[in-house]
Amino acid sequence: MFKKVLIANRGEIAVRIIRACNELGIGTVAVYSDVDRNALHVRFADEAYHIGPPPSRDSYLRIDKILEVAKKSEADAIHPGYGFLAEREDFAQACADEGIVFIGPSPSAIAKMGDKAVARATVQRAGVAVIPGTEGEANLSDEELLNIAPKIGFPLLIKASAGGGGKGQREVHSLEEMPALLASARREAESAFGDGSVYLEKLVEGARHIEFQLLGDHHGNIIHLGERECSLQRRRQKLVEECPSPAMNPELRAKMGEMAVRAAQAVNYVNAGTIECLLDKQGNFYFMEMNTRLQVEHPITERVTGVDIVKEQIRIARGRPLRYKQKNIKMTGWAIECRINAEDPFANFMPSTGLIKRINFPTGPGVRVESGVYEGYEITPYYDSMIAKLICWGDTRAEAILRMKRALNEFRIMGVKTNVPFHQQLFRSTRFQAGQFDTRFVEDRFELEEQSQAHSDVAAIAATLIAHRQGREAAERIERTDHGRASHWRWSLRKTWE
Repeated sequence: MFKKVLIANRGEIAVRIIRACNELGIGTVAVYSDVDRNALHVRFADEAYHIGPPPSRDSYLRIDKILEVAKKSEADAIHPGYGFLAEREDFAQACADEGIVFIGPSPSAIAKMGDKAVARATVQRAGVAVIPGTEGEANLSDEELLNIAPKIGFPLLIKASAGGGGKGQREVHSLEEMPALLASARREAESAFGDGSVYLEKLVEGARHIEFQLLGDHHGNIIHLGERECSLQRRRQKLVEECPSPAMNPELRAKMGEMAVRAAQAVNYVNAGTIECLLDKQGNFYFMEMNTRLQVEHPITERVTGVDIVKEQIRIARGRPLRYKQKNIKMTGWAIECRINAEDPFANFMPSTGLIKRINFPTGPGVRVESGVYEGYEITPYYDSMIAKLICWGDTRAEAILRMKRALNEFRIMGVKTNVPFHQQLFRSTRFQAGQFDTRFVEDRFELEEQSQAHSDVAAIAATLIAHRQGREAAERIERTDHGRASHWRWSLRKTWE
């Protein structure tokens, strides 16, 4: 039984894990950088400790500081969330060395599956089909990769061996442009994951990005919780996810699910993980990589299957066997997630920073919002631009889409720009509504209509007038009360009578 869990992360995922711990009766410990001193996860946790300045390398990526806090707070376990240290073998091993439970897979599983090149070789030995690309487990030099590239054929992808989230990926169409792209990919991978190694993979055109959620325990049980459709991307970053996929049927789901389980069994996988695949136009599917952690989009699987994945992670880490068998997993209805980012979709999705002056999250039947922000919170340039995940569920895909459109219309935020207008236009697309898209749809076949400046000006003026009026009314009520002429209630009633 864990008495206390340290969350080695920030933002909405830290809040999500804290809530799961609270429901299980487990104490929580937060860590924070200078700019996160007033963050929501710090407010929600039972204890919070400062670990350094804003840059991740000086705070959230400092294994020594996080372990120091874990020992000081007497935490039994550490949950890494996603990003930062979640897929670092050395962090999982350091936890084990200190006698602290790492809520995730074993260091060896992270090493084999966290390194994408090694993962390809590992699952191939287990009979799993992979996308043509760099073979073997070696960390190849630029010269070696340049010699191999023509044999794979263009177009191809340069991909970071460590981490995920599209970082360290570059699309290559010719040998001439490859040296510069290799250097760029290595720099980004080194900055994001502390590992600049890369490998090559053939670009499968017109494919869908499908992933399978897995759970495995310490007793040899591994199951999948169905698939998620993750094809709607921009620059290899996911924007919208669905569960289930509109491209799936029961037979294909069974085949891909069996493949995903077999890939996980190849490394005796424990805890939550995800097998990512490409599905081509002919129905052929290929292993891409395994994310040895919780995924950003896990809520849609939770909504459709009824399985609380974060709680299951904690139970598995305690040594308990899975509460579910494969036959128990039923997918009911349809769930869609939109990633709400602080960025300007009309300015090439440039990040937007600033103080959130007002925010109104949508609510109502079938709507779930996960976020780590609030009114008065400052969006800084130091971390990921995602400020909320908007999840909508319906009995059918059509109902989930209609509910998401309604929720997006209710979403209000002032102080920073967001990509809500992009999502609103995407959900009006007939091709999206028909489920006719692939990983290139957003960049090649979806055109974002420019927002009318006149409409923007009207909205800004209206918002300013409303804020001004509310401020005046509040001041008047305070002034009346200060003079002893009327209470807040009486002053409000008088204005109503007038």
